[in-house]
Amino acid sequence: MNFLYRIFPEQASTVAGGYDALFYFLCALTFLVSLGIAIVIIYYAVRYRRKTKTPEPLRPVHLSQRDIHRMEYAWIGIPLVIFMGIFYWGAKLWASIKTPPDDAMQIYIVGKQWMWKSQHVSGRREINELHVPVGVPVKLTMTSEDVIHSFYIPAFRVKTDVLPGRYTELWFEATKTGEFHLFCAEYCGTKHSGMIGKIIVMEPKDFEVWLGGAGEGSLSEAGERMFTQLRCNTCHTGDSQARAPDLEGLYGSEVTLGSGDVVVADESYLRESILEPAKKVVAGYQPIMPPYAAQLSEEKVIQLIAYIKSLKGRGPPAPDAGASPSDAGTTDGGTQESADAGVPDGGTDAGTAPGP
Repeated sequence: MNFLYRIFPEQASTVAGGYDALFYFLCALTFLVSLGIAIVIIYYAVRYRRKTKTPEPLRPVHLSQRDIHRMEYAWIGIPLVIFMGIFYWGAKLWASIKTPPDDAMQIYIVGKQWMWKSQHVSGRREINELHVPVGVPVKLTMTSEDVIHSFYIPAFRVKTDVLPGRYTELWFEATKTGEFHLFCAEYCGTKHSGMIGKIIVMEPKDFEVWLGGAGEGSLSEAGERMFTQLRCNTCHTGDSQARAPDLEGLYGSEVTLGSGDVVVADESYLRESILEPAKKVVAGYQPIMPPYAAQLSEEKVIQLIAYIKSLKGRGPPAPDAGASPSDAGTTDGGTQESADAGVPDGGTDAGTAPGP
């Protein structure tokens, strides 16, 4: 087994062992079947080779109907059992990696040519690095600012495409501390090979210390500031005279649209409602909200969504009389904005949202 680990990456997540076991089983099964076929071919080639120039007459083989049926049952039944077992095994593994635990720690990932940007719910932000605690389920909600990327951690045996215009999810639970490679596994441009990073797995106590070391506000607090700067609170007031739906308790609830359709207000719905609000208008309201597709970066959208998700026991913030539309261009995390500006990616980071 140590020889295999020199060929393959080490196992460092709860699902890695299951995936490797299935892979080794498929390799062994393929080898045994191929070996069996080769042995039969060689045996028949030797046993029934032509020994003289005059071929021997063929002797007919007589089988009873019962023998024929037994052969048919065997060559149909045995492969069916094997392949259905493989299907069940693979489907069970697939379902386990696609169903994150309810208590999984939430982290947002944004792919961009050619870097990985992450935002923790606490407000801590990273570029091409991702710090996580060992033994804790971690759920990643991911999107791309430009082209298709693929978030791949070989040691964890997890890989998911990161797509522009929508959210995809991935979860894992690290079982070892240390640093592990992070790659983009989808060709995304000329510097695709340089879109690499590392996952840093820490002990939970060390992770808590690291998480609180930046002194930045939480993701929902940044979203609340953005909500006020964009003047969203002038319509989403939460009272009977509001020109837009009440956002308190919206996340996870069912929403009836003007078309009569009913949708669930998940993160994808909230994202679409922010960037292209006219697509799905809530019943009883007019499509008066301006689109923000060309004004907000994916990071700012994530902050707004985090704020909306936090609205469970309180309403939207009161309108800020001192705020002006131009204020929406200010930054809410000076430390990270400076770090973004220093990334040698050939352009500026769209981390600052313009005014509405």
